[in-house]
Amino acid sequence: MTKSYSRFLTAFFCLFLGGLLVWHILLPDRTHSETENRTLVQFPAFRWEALVDGSFTEAVEEYFADQFPMRDSWTGLKARVEQLLGKSEFNGVYLCGDTLISKVETPDGELVEKNLSYIRRLAEKTDAAVTLGLIPSAAEVWKEKLPYGAESWDQTELLAASGTGLPTVDFAAALKEHAGEQIFYRTDHHWTTLGAFYGANAVLESLGREPLKESDFTPQTASDAFNGTLYSTSGIHWLTPDTMEFWVEEDGLSVTSWRTGQEEPAALYDREYLEKKDKYSAFLGGNQPLCVIRNERITDGSKLLLIRDSYSDAMAPFLAQRFSEVHLMDLRYYRAPAARYVEESGIHDICVVYSVQNFISERNLVLLVQ
Repeated sequence: MTKSYSRFLTAFFCLFLGGLLVWHILLPDRTHSETENRTLVQFPAFRWEALVDGSFTEAVEEYFADQFPMRDSWTGLKARVEQLLGKSEFNGVYLCGDTLISKVETPDGELVEKNLSYIRRLAEKTDAAVTLGLIPSAAEVWKEKLPYGAESWDQTELLAASGTGLPTVDFAAALKEHAGEQIFYRTDHHWTTLGAFYGANAVLESLGREPLKESDFTPQTASDAFNGTLYSTSGIHWLTPDTMEFWVEEDGLSVTSWRTGQEEPAALYDREYLEKKDKYSAFLGGNQPLCVIRNERITDGSKLLLIRDSYSDAMAPFLAQRFSEVHLMDLRYYRAPAARYVEESGIHDICVVYSVQNFISERNLVLLVQ
């Protein structure tokens, strides 16, 4: 390599970096990434203490990484290059043909045991019947789709032996029976509406209720452009988007939400989310402390409480076909004692429903023993 050529490469590299810096300065900072569905880091406030302990420089690095020009395009390009080099795992997500499957890390065994004990203690605090249901992730149900040698925590033991002595919902059997169908999204960690239908029947059977018939529903395509959380996390942006479906008719059902802390009317489907990145939140409007679905056609006074994560948002409309009221409580936002709510609301059945991946890291179940 000649000296002049070396100088040319050095000058070109410096101009390239300088150009990126100028581009970054001229572009306004973004507050949110639609692709990654998260808030982006803003430039940190300067403090001498932060400079001395190194936290300021770390925050500046995070800021430049988040505000890098054309970040989404570079992330996708990086994933494509890594795929060409033979990589199959991208930020904890496996590329399995046309499907993305999230890796499940080995959990903290002590936290899992504590969470199980909190559910058992809830059953001791209330006269309502308590049932536990843990939903296996795609890494368990679609295990055969994972790349050869892919690491993911084996969920079998937790699904088989809850350790609570309480009745359980066998979501694993229900989903594995239909593993050949599109029961999980290809770009998102949630189950599809079809998967939620099978899950709802598993709950109904465990509670001694008549299961639903698939023929009673007419699926309606809500969106054919759904790119979910695994699309965002992995950087793999070249897969065909998922299709989202709504199955349950809204007629005869009323929805009440406490999203803002005050009772307010809501909807079974919030279609405004279909125009956003977070399309899954169209089911009941997404995360909220408390939500109640009432079915005016059922007058037997049956009431079910779901202590749940976001998987239940797609499942609850099906359960509302068999109960006069379905209550959904999210412990990330609801802070009052669950047992008191059950008593005041006249609830007869409680079903604690979590995906395994959320359950093994959930730290709010301790609120059940209030």
